Amino acid sequence: MSNTVLPDVKIKNILPREIMERATRGLTYIAHPLRLRILEFLDVYGMSSVSAIARGVDAEQMIVSQSLRKMRDANLVQTHRRGIFVYYEICRDYPASIFVCMRKLFGHMTDQLKFLRATHKEILPTDYTTMVANRIKLFANFDKMRILEYLTYNGESCVSEIVSGTQIPQIKVSQYLKKLLDDDFVKSRRDGRHVYYDITPGVHKTTIGCIHKRYDNVGPAF
Repeated sequence: MSNTVLPDVKIKNILPREIMERATRGLTYIAHPLRLRILEFLDVYGMSSVSAIARGVDAEQMIVSQSLRKMRDANLVQTHRRGIFVYYEICRDYPASIFVCMRKLFGHMTDQLKFLRATHKEILPTDYTTMVANRIKLFANFDKMRILEYLTYNGESCVSEIVSGTQIPQIKVSQYLKKLLDDDFVKSRRDGRHVYYDITPGVHKTTIGCIHKRYDNVGPAF
């Protein structure tokens, strides 16, 4: 019989699978510069018409309408009809706190204290929003999100610990860790025969925290 002692597996604060799957689906739609800017506009200004949104995000009305239709089908926005006019409003089924977190992250990056207040709402620079959307696109994948979630709440871990904690096959964990490392979402260090991974600061870690905060507030209704 082998006397090999497996490392203790640290598992805490891991969301139910269906919740993380739902959050990941929402993020795949959010991970688009124009869609993210549209959602940001609705978050700041509330229920608005297509023409008002198009002016606000400086995009063609037809393109904005197409994006709104896709986001309505994905339950990211909902419509209200007033006479012949249709107005759009942001839904709360997606990670609603993402814009609070985006503004806080921007505040830390630029030392603008007003953005650190949860109640402060202001349209962020377009280049920053575009950067966030493109970064989200790189990790908006269920298995990547599960790995980032595990590292966020369990700290530096080796591959075997991540496999045990996420129940993702080892070959996939190794493949995704390489991609996450290449995109600077995780960092690594070698200790003897083992390589340990940890999450880096940024929108990816902020997003995981936002999803957990949202779930803590509303539970399965997320």
